[in-house]
Amino acid sequence: MNGVHDMGGMDGFGKVEAEINEPTFHEKWEGRVLAMVRAMGGAGAFNIDMSRFAQERLPPHIYLAASYYQRWLLGLEFNLVTSGFVTASELASGHAKEPAKPLKNGKLRAEDYERVMVRGKYERAPQASAKFGPGDRVRAKNMHPMTHTRLPRYTRGHVGVVERTLGCQVFPDSAASDLGENPQWLYTVVFEATELWGPDADPNSKVSIDAFEPYLEPA
Repeated sequence: MNGVHDMGGMDGFGKVEAEINEPTFHEKWEGRVLAMVRAMGGAGAFNIDMSRFAQERLPPHIYLAASYYQRWLLGLEFNLVTSGFVTASELASGHAKEPAKPLKNGKLRAEDYERVMVRGKYERAPQASAKFGPGDRVRAKNMHPMTHTRLPRYTRGHVGVVERTLGCQVFPDSAASDLGENPQWLYTVVFEATELWGPDADPNSKVSIDAFEPYLEPA
């Protein structure tokens, strides 16, 4: 979706200020939010793409005013309510009022910690041959879905070159809407900066993105 979260290629937001020796968490509650999100993911409540999509649906004035982990918390609350694990009134009161909805993988146990904290594997067996290969010129489709997508808005309609094939992987656009894995081929595509932003861009700069096959068409 074309939300405020898709800031790539945009300007006017000011300089990115790096915090020297930035701590992992600025407040204790941030670590708890991270733990809750990972725990619910490990228990099978929702996947990483659903978590991203929940944050993308935050109203712009809330998204821009919220800190990183505030967005995580708001996204977590949204998914908990829409998935039926809690109600809005239960969140407001801080107390359960109905029996808990069963979790797909059951409660997260201490012995599950290592499994949950290890990054999942998203490569899947292909159902068809890859349409593109290294050296192919491709155009990012001028698409504007109302749901989650990993295709950056600033690349849409522009031509790049496939640098490498990354295998067949879980398709985030489907997973974010709880429509299954729908595996698709994934490619690294390289764009010239001048192709993306015109003649005023640095002619020596290039941008690489990882783009799924449904995002691309022959150029």
